Amino acid sequence: MAALLDRAPTGSPSARLVPGTRAAGVLTTGELLQAVHLYGQRVGTRAVVVGAEPVGYAALSALRRAGVTVAALTTEEPRHQLGLAWAAAARLGHGVPVLTGATVVELLGGGRVSGVRLRHRDGRLTTVDCDTVVFTGDFVPDHELARRGGVALDPGTRGPAVDGAFRTGAEGVFAVGNVLHAVEPALWAAREGALAADAVRGFLDGSGPAAGGPAIEVAAPLRWVAPNRAVPQVPVEGFVLRTSEALTRPVLVVTQDGRRLHRQYVPRRALPHRTLRLTGHWTGKVDAAGGPVRITVGGLGDGFFGAAAK
Repeated sequence: MAALLDRAPTGSPSARLVPGTRAAGVLTTGELLQAVHLYGQRVGTRAVVVGAEPVGYAALSALRRAGVTVAALTTEEPRHQLGLAWAAAARLGHGVPVLTGATVVELLGGGRVSGVRLRHRDGRLTTVDCDTVVFTGDFVPDHELARRGGVALDPGTRGPAVDGAFRTGAEGVFAVGNVLHAVEPALWAAREGALAADAVRGFLDGSGPAAGGPAIEVAAPLRWVAPNRAVPQVPVEGFVLRTSEALTRPVLVVTQDGRRLHRQYVPRRALPHRTLRLTGHWTGKVDAAGGPVRITVGGLGDGFFGAAAK
């Protein structure tokens, strides 16, 4: 159990407007993992997992451990985000079909869910019989406390806006982990906590850098970046980004007021809902009095011909 939970993403699932009643048998990933691994509860006999992302495979593993047959993993995206190895393991190792381009349009059943109705990309409607539905993926940060406390949220992450020291806009308030951004491994959240500890100590003894600095923005197809404020005096170990569409070996270009600060080649395919990381050593080049820092997706024609970040 510990190994699985250590690798499990953190955050809360986004609310999804799916017609039907909230019948028994409808679970989030967190509810499923607690029921199976912490309490040993019976969760059903036949399930559909909504969301074909890495955490969806964690849900598949938990269901199989509980003796539940998994009828399908579904996603409305045009392709899954499991990665080739996990997708092959789901299809071949576990005999579970991965249905892409399939949107859940209705939950069937009264007292307990009896099936899901799917609309496929060609308009067909099909029904999958099941007594358990697990909604996974499309996570949002656990920002309730920050929002109620008046801490400014970043419109992209929907978590608190922070600089490289994990300082929010409220003096003395820091944010890391699943309150800051969702769908990151627990070990990454713990690492952010360790880094933030130094910033907290600097705040308490007055040795920390001044707050402020320009915002960091992203351009489509990128969805968001965290941290999302640049302070030249604050070194950043790295940034976490998300993309809304698949990108084949993209080049990330960082600029401020038309001046290029950094470009980085990503030697793999970037997928929606999957972590994309950007090194942070360029923050020392930021003009604290300048305009917003922008991160865009370029190409190899941008004068970049090497695999190493410049």
